[in-house]
Amino acid sequence: MNKFKPIKQTRVSEEVIEQIKQSILVGDFKAGDKLPTERELVEEFQVSRVAIREALRSLENAGFVVTRQGASGGTYVIDLSFDKLTGAFLDLFLANKISIPELFHVRVLIEPEVARLAATRITTESANKLEDILRKEELPVKSLSEDIDIKTMAHFFLAEICGNRFLEALVKSLMRVTRSVIEAVNPNTLSMHPAGMHRPIVEAVIAGKPDESAEAMRKHALEFGGTMIEMEKTLRIG
Repeated sequence: MNKFKPIKQTRVSEEVIEQIKQSILVGDFKAGDKLPTERELVEEFQVSRVAIREALRSLENAGFVVTRQGASGGTYVIDLSFDKLTGAFLDLFLANKISIPELFHVRVLIEPEVARLAATRITTESANKLEDILRKEELPVKSLSEDIDIKTMAHFFLAEICGNRFLEALVKSLMRVTRSVIEAVNPNTLSMHPAGMHRPIVEAVIAGKPDESAEAMRKHALEFGGTMIEMEKTLRIG
């Protein structure tokens, strides 16, 4: 069992948080591992149950652990992800701290570089998957939600193969915020994104042409961003 240091500071819960967080980050506890029980943590840290509960609650809110009930209940370490980043972006948008034009300005800056990098790392396997994604985009859809699922696949996969995990996280966060915006607006249509808009991007990536890939993505981001901005204007007028 990992040995934590007794705490003698006033704000004990913050020190508990820091020690547990560091243990997770350095690999003492890995995703799926169960943390010591509340009683064991109280004994190791030499603090109150209240401080331990506050620390665990904060760590759960931050996305480091999850508390489960039942026979196998307890506090478990979870795999760190960028879901919190997505949530933060969405909260900022809902609080009117980020506008639709600002959202798409960032997409225009980031996604062309993602497409450029993807073109330099394309493989036969990833090319086949991109072709399959394009074929799925041509199929009829039953709902706006299904259309969004299908039309975001190309963006997500290009982000995965670009080779930069931070860019991947940003793209996925931006796409999820875009989705939330569309669903919140709930336009009266099954599709805001005609089939075929991704084809020039995908074909350039598969051909291994970085500059053409970036330019195709830039044009696409500007076009779709314009659609979203006009939609927002219509809603404000209405």
